[in-house]
Amino acid sequence: MSDVLKLGVLASGRGSNLQSILDAIDAGNLDARVDVVVSNTPRCRALERAAGRGIRAECISRKAAGGRRPQLLRMTEILQAAGVDLVVLAGFNLITPPEMTAAFPNRILNIHPTLLPAFAGGMAPAPQQDAIDWGVKFTGCTIHVVTDELDAGPIVAQAAVPVRDGDDADTLSDRILVEEHRLYPQVLQWFAEGRVRVEGRRVFVADNSEPSEVG
Repeated sequence: MSDVLKLGVLASGRGSNLQSILDAIDAGNLDARVDVVVSNTPRCRALERAAGRGIRAECISRKAAGGRRPQLLRMTEILQAAGVDLVVLAGFNLITPPEMTAAFPNRILNIHPTLLPAFAGGMAPAPQQDAIDWGVKFTGCTIHVVTDELDAGPIVAQAAVPVRDGDDADTLSDRILVEEHRLYPQVLQWFAEGRVRVEGRRVFVADNSEPSEVG
């Protein structure tokens, strides 16, 4: 990796996790920079946040690309050309293709609003509603390495959130989002410090005195 962790962010919506990353960088808590934000959704808030900061913001629509596969391959090309160290999925509602995971092995991260492997698949608010419907007492969020199997990559970190009796999908989502905004920048800092090692299905994070390589 480069001296400063170079991030490429894929987002489809409001970009609140993108904003938490940018805020952590501004506060000096994350030794990284966002080099490019790519979306499949024209005029989404995530692109506005990026453009407002002078960050390269690209929208690749399915129609303009000539289909879903060419759309995702074009996104992969943009990330490769930008030379990013990590690809960060932040509310991205498409499934990454094998070509992208091959181009960035163990270097694509996603955040899912449950404690995986519970309630894998689906986009918010479906997983949060599933947690309520199943009556679990705790749910939360999971940051995992993206593989070709949906929501099944090695788990990097998790944060638990209690499910309250009066919760609906919106109130539960709001409390999970607080943890997402805290956890994502923290995990990215682990990568910036070279502390993360992936071995099969397990992820190990060294302490500050034991730097390691992603692999």
